Amino acid sequence: MELAHSLLLNEDALAQITEAKRPVFIFEWLRFLDKVLVAANKVDVKEKQKKLVEQLTGLISSAPGPPTRKLLAKNLATLYSIGDTFTVFQTLDKCNDIIKSKDDTPAYLPTKLAAVACVGAFYEKMGRMLGSSFPDTINNMLKALKSAESQGRGEMLISLQKVLCGLGGAAASCHRDIYKNARSLLTDRSMAVRCAVAKCLLELQNEAVFMWTTELESLATLCFKALEGSNYGVRVAVSKLLGTVMATALMPKQAAVMRQNVKRATLEEVLELMATGFLRGGSGFLKSGGEMLKGGGSVSREVRVGVTQVFSSTLSHPWLERNFATFLSHVLDLVSHPRATQTHVEAVYSRRCVSFMLRATLGGLLGEKAQIAAGMELCQAIGKQMRAVEAVVSDPSGDNKSGAADVSASQHVMVCALKELGSLVHSLSATASPLIQEPSVGLLETVTSVLLHPSMAARLAAAWCLRCVAVALPYQLTPLLDRCAERINNLKSSPEAVSGYSVAVAALLGGVHQCPLGIPHSKGKLVVSIAEDLLRTASQNSRLSLQRTQAGWLLLGSLMTLGPSLVRYHLPKMLLLWRNVFPRSQKELEAEKARGDSFSWQVTLEGRAGALCAMRSFVAHCPELLTEDVIRRLMTPIECAMTMLSHVPAIIKLYGAHLKASAAMVRLRLYDILALLPPKTYEGSYNALLRELVAEFTLTDNSANTTTSLLRSLCHYDDSVLMGSWLQETDHKSIEDQLQPNSASGSGALEHDPSSIYLRIPVGEAVPGPLPLGVSVIDASVALFGVVFPHVSFKHRLQMLDHFAECIKQAKGIRQQAVQLNIFTAVLSALKGLAENKSTLGPEEVRKSALALVMGALDNPNPILRCAAGEALGRMAQVVGEATFIARMAQYSFDKLKSARDVVSRTGHSLALGCLHRYVGGIGSGQHLKTSVSILLALAQDGSSHEVQTWSLHSLALIVDSSGPMYRGYVEPTLSLVLTLLLTVPPSHTEVHQCLGRCLGALITTVGPELQGNGATISTIRSSCLVGCAIMQDHSDSLVQAAAISCLQQLHMFAPRHVNLSSLVPCLCVHLCSSHLLLRRAAVACLRQLAQREAAEVCAYAMSLAKRAGDSSGKLNITETGLEGVLFGMLDRETDRKLCADIHDTLGHMLSSLAVEKLSHWLKLCKDVLAATTEVGGGAVTFNASRDDEDSEKKDAEMDDDIMFTGLGEDDKAKPSVVAPRWVTRVFAADCLCRIILLCENANKAHFDLAAARAFRVQNPKGDLLVLHLSDLIRMAFMAATDHSNQLRMAGLQALEDIIKKFATAPEPEFPGHVILEQYQANVSHSQDRDAGVVSDLNDLRRVHTLLVSSLDKVQAGTGSSSQLYSESATTMEKLAVLKAWAEVYVVAMKIKKEAESKPEPPVRGGGGEEDEDEEEDLGGAVLPPDSLISLVQPELPSLSRLWLAMLQDYALLTLPAEFSSQLPPEGGAFYTPETIDTARIHYRGSWAPVLHAVALWLRSTGFGGASSAVAPKSFEDLVKDRMHLMLGVSIEFLCFPRAEEPIENVTSCLQGLCTLLDSPCAKTHIAEDQLLAVELLNVLHRLLLTRDPPAVQLQVTAVVQETIRAAVEHLQEKRTQQEDEGEKDRPPTVLGEGGETGELVPGKSLVFAAMELLVFILVRHLPQLNTRVKESPSHAALRPQRLPGESACLVANTVSILAELPSLCTPAGSMTILPTALFLITGVLRETALKNADLSVPMPVSAALQGLKTIITSPLARADSTQTQWTSLVRSSLASVLEYSQPDMDEVSMLTAITLFLLSASSELVGVTVLQKGCIDRFKNALNSSDPMVQTRCYQLLLSVFQHPSRALATPYIHALAPLMVEKLKAVERSRPGSAGELQAVQEGIRVLENLVGMGEEQNRVQLLALLVPTLISYLLDENTMAQAAPASSGLHDFALQNLMRIGPLYPAAFKTVIGAAPELKTRLESAIRANQASSKAREAARLAQPAVQAAPTIKLKTSFF
Repeated sequence: MELAHSLLLNEDALAQITEAKRPVFIFEWLRFLDKVLVAANKVDVKEKQKKLVEQLTGLISSAPGPPTRKLLAKNLATLYSIGDTFTVFQTLDKCNDIIKSKDDTPAYLPTKLAAVACVGAFYEKMGRMLGSSFPDTINNMLKALKSAESQGRGEMLISLQKVLCGLGGAAASCHRDIYKNARSLLTDRSMAVRCAVAKCLLELQNEAVFMWTTELESLATLCFKALEGSNYGVRVAVSKLLGTVMATALMPKQAAVMRQNVKRATLEEVLELMATGFLRGGSGFLKSGGEMLKGGGSVSREVRVGVTQVFSSTLSHPWLERNFATFLSHVLDLVSHPRATQTHVEAVYSRRCVSFMLRATLGGLLGEKAQIAAGMELCQAIGKQMRAVEAVVSDPSGDNKSGAADVSASQHVMVCALKELGSLVHSLSATASPLIQEPSVGLLETVTSVLLHPSMAARLAAAWCLRCVAVALPYQLTPLLDRCAERINNLKSSPEAVSGYSVAVAALLGGVHQCPLGIPHSKGKLVVSIAEDLLRTASQNSRLSLQRTQAGWLLLGSLMTLGPSLVRYHLPKMLLLWRNVFPRSQKELEAEKARGDSFSWQVTLEGRAGALCAMRSFVAHCPELLTEDVIRRLMTPIECAMTMLSHVPAIIKLYGAHLKASAAMVRLRLYDILALLPPKTYEGSYNALLRELVAEFTLTDNSANTTTSLLRSLCHYDDSVLMGSWLQETDHKSIEDQLQPNSASGSGALEHDPSSIYLRIPVGEAVPGPLPLGVSVIDASVALFGVVFPHVSFKHRLQMLDHFAECIKQAKGIRQQAVQLNIFTAVLSALKGLAENKSTLGPEEVRKSALALVMGALDNPNPILRCAAGEALGRMAQVVGEATFIARMAQYSFDKLKSARDVVSRTGHSLALGCLHRYVGGIGSGQHLKTSVSILLALAQDGSSHEVQTWSLHSLALIVDSSGPMYRGYVEPTLSLVLTLLLTVPPSHTEVHQCLGRCLGALITTVGPELQGNGATISTIRSSCLVGCAIMQDHSDSLVQAAAISCLQQLHMFAPRHVNLSSLVPCLCVHLCSSHLLLRRAAVACLRQLAQREAAEVCAYAMSLAKRAGDSSGKLNITETGLEGVLFGMLDRETDRKLCADIHDTLGHMLSSLAVEKLSHWLKLCKDVLAATTEVGGGAVTFNASRDDEDSEKKDAEMDDDIMFTGLGEDDKAKPSVVAPRWVTRVFAADCLCRIILLCENANKAHFDLAAARAFRVQNPKGDLLVLHLSDLIRMAFMAATDHSNQLRMAGLQALEDIIKKFATAPEPEFPGHVILEQYQANVSHSQDRDAGVVSDLNDLRRVHTLLVSSLDKVQAGTGSSSQLYSESATTMEKLAVLKAWAEVYVVAMKIKKEAESKPEPPVRGGGGEEDEDEEEDLGGAVLPPDSLISLVQPELPSLSRLWLAMLQDYALLTLPAEFSSQLPPEGGAFYTPETIDTARIHYRGSWAPVLHAVALWLRSTGFGGASSAVAPKSFEDLVKDRMHLMLGVSIEFLCFPRAEEPIENVTSCLQGLCTLLDSPCAKTHIAEDQLLAVELLNVLHRLLLTRDPPAVQLQVTAVVQETIRAAVEHLQEKRTQQEDEGEKDRPPTVLGEGGETGELVPGKSLVFAAMELLVFILVRHLPQLNTRVKESPSHAALRPQRLPGESACLVANTVSILAELPSLCTPAGSMTILPTALFLITGVLRETALKNADLSVPMPVSAALQGLKTIITSPLARADSTQTQWTSLVRSSLASVLEYSQPDMDEVSMLTAITLFLLSASSELVGVTVLQKGCIDRFKNALNSSDPMVQTRCYQLLLSVFQHPSRALATPYIHALAPLMVEKLKAVERSRPGSAGELQAVQEGIRVLENLVGMGEEQNRVQLLALLVPTLISYLLDENTMAQAAPASSGLHDFALQNLMRIGPLYPAAFKTVIGAAPELKTRLESAIRANQASSKAREAARLAQPAVQAAPTIKLKTSFF
């Protein structure tokens, strides 16, 4: 392949490769040339031009394939336009000669077509440069066109289109000829030719004026004819042509108008023409004599659909806005025309077309403002129609014949208008409120008036519209329900009213599940009573009995959708009603048959159908209520219904066929409910049931040939290419459905099944459209057959399968097809059921029968049946699962394929092979792989039938997919076949190309990650794949292009380096504007994958496309917002859910990787979307703002035609600016805003600090930080938060809350002490209801406060308020939110108050709080007095505390397990009702934690509400007890098992609450008295520690434990003092504390044990080295001690201090049980954490451990006699272990301190233990010899305390051992004087110890002692000369020595004299030092007097400088 990459074709290389590979080589060269010619140097090109032209023109005659000729022509044209043009005429003549040639053989055709393509390309590229040669060329082409075959015709037309495009107006002389020749081909046999003609004429109409003037009518007629029998592609092309011509006729182009005097068509004429097509089809106007007027002949559906597409895809937004009224009345007239509604099905089809037109224009083209205006127009149209109907209905004479016809026509208008109005309101959601509230429009009145329309269809449409209103604006739901219920009661005597209003109620109830706030519970009771009343009174009045019966059951069915919590209350009544509808016994049934008339039977059947329907609704919506017992009671009426079915035929015979529909309805309802119940419940009735089902779908009693609609959905989605069902994936799905072959396809309408008004709508449908009853019954029977079949005996299975074969044999012709389709659908349904149940098909004879049935259909002429048969075969293989059976099936197909020659059996059996592999997988069918592949590869090359190619390639793709790696050996041959076919199959066979694309994709997946390799074979495979993709990308069909994209996407996944993004991304961007949904989907899906890894590159390439395209590509509109902007724009236009989800993801990926770097770009994007409120997009107004003044004819004439009508939805997408972003997109933008804030937070904290941001900006001016955009952020959030749309308001408030949280503490650098956000207060507080204001003065707070107070008043008002709109759970939610907000404010207030009390100076706060109210902490103490916030809360506290406690009580009850549900109060709680208990739980779960915290604070501050509870009759103790139980119960229940999804704030709130609670004395006594409670609390906390990691939580836990232990300790202290007071009364004292006499601690009962468990866990978690097991395990590597991080250190310290308190809870014996552990842990902590610190501070755990040791050793236990020996040994071992510890970087000081602690506090136990003594002495010696002066200093200090110990026995050995060493050390100082302050301090401390020793010595030894001290001191003195230049430390030592000497002298005068006298040199040194000192002090004194007074420097230095 690399050899092909040269400017000239490498002919040597070409000659060397095989014949088969040459086309690929040539194509690859042309591809290279295409890229290189544009970029190459013109001189190089001109040098080689001659040779290149030779090579390229040589290729023309080498019969190139379609893609090759396209590229060849393009290259030749490019070459001439770049290089010299002199030989161009020769080449052109050569091409013309080839076209003229009379050779018609197929072999010569490719050459001809290549020449045709070249001519087209020349003219397109060079146009008028080719001068006057065009008439010959065009005539030549037109001549050839007459005799060409279809492929040639298509190519020539495309070529002509290019010629016209290149020449423009210059070719005017040939326009008529071309038109004449082309128009006749509009009705060509070949669809590809029709498409080509349409495109050619579309090009022609740009210049040919006659097409849209004189020829307008005939062209329209021709187009309608072209639509007859058309396929989707033709409909798209022709509707585009027709639309453009009509548009031009209305608004001619400037240039053309200037040249000729043109008569413009009026809008009426154009619309009239279109209406002709819609109503009369292509039959022309000339024959409109008699038969037309009689209304004979039906319109071809294709024409109607085509005309619909014209409307939906050609209008433009400004034009539509101006002419909407005309457009609407025209469209609605279409559907009221009698020709559009000849039969019911036709009427439904016409309605769907009109609805589609309205939805596509109104929903897609108009902005929200214009949509509201359109809604008003719709309302007026509905009102007008309704007034006309009322006039006819109320006309008493009744002779108004035409009036009756008007009424029936008006129903269709109503349905279309109401459906569109509903969809409009639904899509606008809350933005629609102006439309609903506008009194002049009276939308609700208008719609409700239609509920009285005589036609059921109109009533249902009105009900649906009301449901849409209620879902869009939930506050309308309850009033609407009330209004309808009231009307039913008032208008009981009108059949229309009963029917209409009950349907409306049902619709509204069906919409409740989409309204999260629900409806009041009482409405359910209301509906039940109305329904009961209707059913009860049905029989009273025969005129109303039918309507009342239907209405009653409809209401009950809709009630069931409200779900179990409501239905539970009405279930007994329902079961009774159901039982009474049906006869109780066989006897009653018989009796029933004997009496009655046709009308009473109709009512009975309708009533039973209604009852079954309500049952079905119950089973579907309340599965939780389906107990065994309920199912049993349901089965009674159901079984009765089954029995009744067998009697119905006789009844119909007796009373007439009009009962058939009612009987069918009963069957439908019965099948529906049985399919939902478990089959076991009705196994007794299988036989009767199956008889009914089989008769149903084999059409036994049905003369019509009705077919089921389920076959497509049961076949595999991938087979759509064979069945054409990909049409369901187009933008025109809802109208294209009409053209599908099965019965009544696409004719869904609400009136076919009124119950669908309240059911959930299937995903992807906008309005429920149940199919006609005849089809629905068959569908239901097929579905139920699939459910029952797996449970039936083999014998019955065999009987049924044989019966099926018999039925097919009996039927003939069309009926046979219908029966066969139904049977196959049923069989597929059954096989699917078997597979899902994992059961088998049955023994050999069952299989045989099934196989015969299936094999018979594999060669059926109907492709859908062949598909179904293949699918069934595969499913059978899956269900049977035996190799021999599979082999037999495969072999049968192999033999068939080898012998058969007809297309039908070859396609059927090739699919069979594919399906076998698909369902058995590669492993199960491995042995057939080789044969299958070889056969299918052979079939795929059968060029004579593209159908065979399609099916065989499709099967091949299935095999490649399912074989996986086993296919690897066949990849190369398959790939080369795929390439060959891509290069040779004509492009008009799009299905073949689509299947080739599927094969290529499957092959890429099979090779997989290998594609990254560099081996020769892999490179070849890879380049073949890329060539294949390139060919498909260039194909004209959108589906093939989509396949190419998904192949490239696969390649990118496996070998990203080899996919060239620079060409792929621009191609994807162009496809984003495609008119084909599948292609847009593929493009977005691919972008989504690319954006995950390479977002930056993708955006850059998209922008480069925008720069490159300039004006040439009118399609794509990438502006400076880049691809992101285009995607945001698409969100407004696209309705496909999959597509929108992918766009969201793509934008999400781009945002995550780019938002932080390109911050302002993304913020601008969001801002542009959010700023476009509904004001923008006012349509024509904004669009033509400049021309609005001259609103005259002239303006219309000036408007470009693409403003009025644009090409097929492509150019209107080119103006995304036209429609303002819709609310859904704006919500997404607001979410993006929140994500950007989060991303910035994770990226860099400077984003939230203005000062830091400015500094950063100075360093790199390009840099961008969030805080610099704060005003934009707030403005955006503010815009969102004050929008009409509720969803957007929520998103905006969320964004505001995020902004406030993140920026709450950001200081404002210009005004110290203020925060940035203060500037934006007005915005923020205006928009937020629960304002989280960043408040800095009381007035702002007051605003928030009044809001909270008013909402609190509402809560206190209770539920008595009458105007309840939503369900009780919504009220619960609101009240709890208010209480929660108050609780949070109170918590913050108390926190501020506490901080103010604890610190006299203003508080400086740390990071932001948790919830939004916490922001009120930012009060900045200087601004607000600390008690102001609390003063606002204080007055409300009495009522608040009551409500809080009530709420906690509710919460406590609601959290009880289900088995205690009987204990719940029957009337509900303070804030919830019993009916809404399930939803209430969720609301309570969200708000109890802050309330608990607040209550705890309140209880502590008021001493358990002592003050407020004076009224209570209970004693104060009981009150405390109750409240403690409540608080602890709630907390412990929660902490036992906090769900993983619970926010961590709840856990911390709860723990803080507990901590606060236990701080109050009452709580302490309570928990101390009930020891088991405390134990339980500790156990729960222990469990919490196991599950929750954050250190903050663990710290809180230790705080709670500490409070608990302290409470217990204090309580014990009290008891002990009490006992001592009583003990004086001569009673033997009982031992108090845990452990008793024996010292045993019982787990589960002992508080100490529980605490130990928890504390040990924390310690081992943070210091795993403490665990001896870890150390002993072989895998353990010795851990070096490390510094603990801050929070862990704090935790360990807390834990240790709690540990030390535990022994005081025990008796002496008990304490001996825990002391070993406690001491082991504390000394362990000391060992692990005592590390040297750089800043010389003592780590928290160390100081805690030392404190703990002291607490334990000095505890009163040491004085207990009973445990003396144990105690002594414990103390000694502890000291021993401390002495053992030694580590390289250990902090000796801490260890020495610990040793000293032992020596001082436990002296008696340690005296005389020589081993320990020696260890301690060694430690001190090491420290004295330490090189670190700090260690020496501390060592001296500690030694001093040991030496001074009162027990001489302890001190003496240490003095003897260490004093000599000290003296030596101090003497040595003379030689090395101290160099630093630290060293100086060490010497000073040492001297102090010596001085003390002197003081301690007895009088007789004093001289010796002084003889040590005095000379040492004197040796420190300096003489006068050295004094001057001595270092500060050295001179400091001198001063110190001098002072000491002067102090010691007077203390011991005699001894001092003796020492001084003994050594004269000492005396002289001392004297000279004293003299020098006196002199210098005099000098200093003099200087001080002379100096002026200077202010002393400040003594305190702040740690942090604020400047």
